[in-house]
Amino acid sequence: MVAKKIGRPTENKKDTMLRVRIDSNIVIKLEEISKKENISKSEVVRRGIINQYNDIKK
Repeated sequence: MVAKKIGRPTENKKDTMLRVRIDSNIVIKLEEISKKENISKSEVVRRGIINQYNDIKK
């Protein structure tokens, strides 16, 4: 019997990588948000993009 794979679900795959240059002040803010919300830095960026997108669609 083969064990079921553990990991990310296949739906909503995150298969694109984005690289950005940011200054140290933004890094500090990003880390603070990440720790306070207990989410990854990537998730902070994703939520920021979603918030900005929702703002322009209003």
